Amino acid sequence: MVQRNSYKILSYKIKHNYNVKYFLNSYRYLLQKTINIIWDNIEWIEKKQRNYYLIRNGKRVKKKYYCVKRLIPIIPKSREFKRNLRNFLLEKWSYASHYVDSAIKVAYSIINSWRRNYLKGKRGRNKPVVKRKFVRVKETLYVYRNDKIRITVKPRELYLEFDLSNTWFGKRVNGYDLGELILKENELVIPFRKEVSSSKHLRKIAWDMNLLSMDGFCDKGWIKINLKPLYTLHVTYENKRRKIQSLAKRKPKTAKRLMQKYSARERNRVKDFLQKLTTKLAKEFKDYEHGFENLEKQGMFNKRKTHNRVISKQNWKQIIQFMKYKAFKVRADIDPRRTSSTCPICGGRLLKLRKGQVVKCKKCDLDLDRQLCGAINVYLRMRGFPSSQSVFYRVVIKRMISLWKMQMKRGRGVTPIGCETNDLLLMNPEGVKVNEHQGGGSSINVYLR
Repeated sequence: MVQRNSYKILSYKIKHNYNVKYFLNSYRYLLQKTINIIWDNIEWIEKKQRNYYLIRNGKRVKKKYYCVKRLIPIIPKSREFKRNLRNFLLEKWSYASHYVDSAIKVAYSIINSWRRNYLKGKRGRNKPVVKRKFVRVKETLYVYRNDKIRITVKPRELYLEFDLSNTWFGKRVNGYDLGELILKENELVIPFRKEVSSSKHLRKIAWDMNLLSMDGFCDKGWIKINLKPLYTLHVTYENKRRKIQSLAKRKPKTAKRLMQKYSARERNRVKDFLQKLTTKLAKEFKDYEHGFENLEKQGMFNKRKTHNRVISKQNWKQIIQFMKYKAFKVRADIDPRRTSSTCPICGGRLLKLRKGQVVKCKKCDLDLDRQLCGAINVYLRMRGFPSSQSVFYRVVIKRMISLWKMQMKRGRGVTPIGCETNDLLLMNPEGVKVNEHQGGGSSINVYLR
């Protein structure tokens, strides 16, 4: 479930045995035809854009700027154009006319998504092509009454009925309204929505995504999630694929079959791991707004093959995707730059100690665990606070004082076992660990400070 415009949304699937192949093919042809017409009417405007590349001279790095000409697409959105488009598409459409409105809405959504990626440099001037078979059913095309859905395909001729009285999710959606349905070849996707009161004082938790862990920070403290089993899963199947590739010359058919088998098994196991992990996070932090960094793999690749393979194994986007429909509210637009190398107190540059595990600030002598520093900086950026001593005390330290006192009363102390008092990492004492094993071996460690 996710909050969008003060709504909670739940989505479920039910199977069906209707023969709707021809209907789905007709809708896909209609949708592609709509995209073609909009694409042919796009106006391309030439604009100058300022870019730069880096010149390295030892430790010094200089930016060399240059100007390039780029074509910017202007999508037609006038009322007259949409009206003429609708009338043209209705001429040879034999089903309910509201499906034409649905196709126009979906086509504009696809074109707008392509334009955003094109402006970011992720897409070329290639027209989007519809490959999947589906039909988006508007609310004007179905009736929901007495736990039954009746979808209109052809008015007064053809209807599809679905009974929801014996479904397993009936109690979960009690009091919810239906949204736009998605009809597929063998299933119907049903979104349910319920209006909720928006809270101005919603608690927040920020997540710093790393190679082997997810580090969060909120009013409960430092939340550390172990992702090493997930990374081990990727490495295990990578080694299996290498062995299979050695059979490609001698037994190509066997190698192809085994490659498909183990690739599908890897995807399923990774998906199962992430589903269980995100479900646990959504339950543990039920009324929290989750903030994630806006990470893009394309900007992290370099000339080193080992580094690129490590980056390609990460599932950051998939975790955010699952959290968006499970958590109460999710945002993934936080700037990830220098979160682990910026001091959260003075904003200065941090030095790496102990092989990068600990960072230290020269100006204010702050010692922090590197991953904890990243989580705190993401949390401060999520809240919109700058780096300052007063903000660090009010937002980070002050809220933890009650937890520190509780730990002292329980006899836990604040110095880790085996460490001296002056060797204490600030904000990183021995904490209470709550291990939640999830099928694939993931664990959530909560460090209370």
